[in-house]
Amino acid sequence: MATEAQTASVGSRSLCPEAPFLSLSTQRLLLKAWLVGTDAFVLGFAFLVAYWMRFDLQMTTAPEVVAPPYFYEMVAALLTSVLILLFLLFNLYDHDSLLGGVSEYSRIFNACSTGAMVVVFASFLAPGFVVSRGWLVAAWLLSFVMVTLNRFVCRRLVYPLRRRGYFLTPAVIIGINEEAAALAADLRNWGSSGLRIAGFVSSEPDAGRRLGLPVLGDVGDIRRIIRQHGIEDLIVAITALRREQLLELCEEINSVPGVHLRLSSGLYELLTTGLTVRTNGSVPLVTVNKMRLTTGEAFSKAVLEYSLSIVGLLLLWPLLLLLAILIKWDSRGPVLFRRRVLGVSGRRFNAFKFRTMHVNGDDLLGPDRRLQEQLRLEHKLKDDPRVTHVGRWLRKYSLDELPQLFNVILGQMALVGPRMITSEEAEKYGRHRLDLLTVKPGITGLWQVSGRSDLSYEERVRLDMYYIRNYSVWLDLQVLFVQTLPAVIRGRGAY
Repeated sequence: MATEAQTASVGSRSLCPEAPFLSLSTQRLLLKAWLVGTDAFVLGFAFLVAYWMRFDLQMTTAPEVVAPPYFYEMVAALLTSVLILLFLLFNLYDHDSLLGGVSEYSRIFNACSTGAMVVVFASFLAPGFVVSRGWLVAAWLLSFVMVTLNRFVCRRLVYPLRRRGYFLTPAVIIGINEEAAALAADLRNWGSSGLRIAGFVSSEPDAGRRLGLPVLGDVGDIRRIIRQHGIEDLIVAITALRREQLLELCEEINSVPGVHLRLSSGLYELLTTGLTVRTNGSVPLVTVNKMRLTTGEAFSKAVLEYSLSIVGLLLLWPLLLLLAILIKWDSRGPVLFRRRVLGVSGRRFNAFKFRTMHVNGDDLLGPDRRLQEQLRLEHKLKDDPRVTHVGRWLRKYSLDELPQLFNVILGQMALVGPRMITSEEAEKYGRHRLDLLTVKPGITGLWQVSGRSDLSYEERVRLDMYYIRNYSVWLDLQVLFVQTLPAVIRGRGAY
């Protein structure tokens, strides 16, 4: 847990840049208008490509079927309108759900699938309304892909705007203690949290003076604070409030429109698998899920990983053989290096990698205390004298990780996941150590596609925690097929 000095330091960093000249409601209106327009455009483009594939390229089992004049233009226009309405019903234009990351993708998929089913039902109900099955399947898949890419690009445009103060929801943290400090530390990344922390609301009269934090008032002043600072989100560190204070706060906020009361669990740094609320009799009980993924999602993830790993090994075996020959030619020693790391629940296993260092690496490192200290702190060296010529090239393009496909098939690793760490590194994760060991380490992951070794150790931990808390099949697909390949080609931060 954070000390008081650490808490004060976190509090001083939690303030955000000044608000921009446009009001938040205007920013949100412009963003929604932009999304509606771009969604309609990419949907129209998707239906045009589907038409080209079906009727121009003749990608069909019934090439004799031709398109009636202007019929598909009419269907595309109607279906675009239907999908925009479905996007609205699936909360794809709700500001509380916008820019929420990969959870948005599942809603897009469900909305596009519903739109395709509307066309199928319409063809049953209206005898003269006949749509090519090939066009419909292509339109369904392309609409999902195009809208998903549109939302992905939109988030990448909004993140830098958030650093300038745009699209940030005004919020306060209620309570001042170690939990509040931890909340502020995690929410200070405005790009992902989307919150502008205006300050803290004290539950004790002298807490602000004791910790040196910016305090806007106490719990009794909450209505004034909301009105004065335009607060929309109240983030409660429940360990800082007595039960009576929390009940009074809930009663006070229930009558205030447009304000959300969000309760921290008190153990949020340990809860990575989600919560389920079940009512027994008249008592609501909170259950900590044993897995973040549902059974269906876990099955889909397993099928995706095993199939891609097996196909990858079948396609890449000539490359693996060539790399093994180059390693043996470049320096003496084994082709593979077995790194002893921690898996799920702290179980140890050997992660396979192509050897990239000389076998007498410690001798080459020598008595250089600066390098030894850097290695101890970061577990990486930018100009590592132990790395071979071939090894440096393998690391730059992440080819040394390819043998870990065998670890995936053995069930020890995932294609996408947090960094694999040793027992010694686990101590650096502090209270997040238990989080890290709830999922399999990955061959690739958010830290690998976000700068790799150029990131500070603190930033790597933060990205790992973000992945674990947003663990989903959709996030894996984004990392695998959208982010990993460009990161590998650039080779930035690999050493």
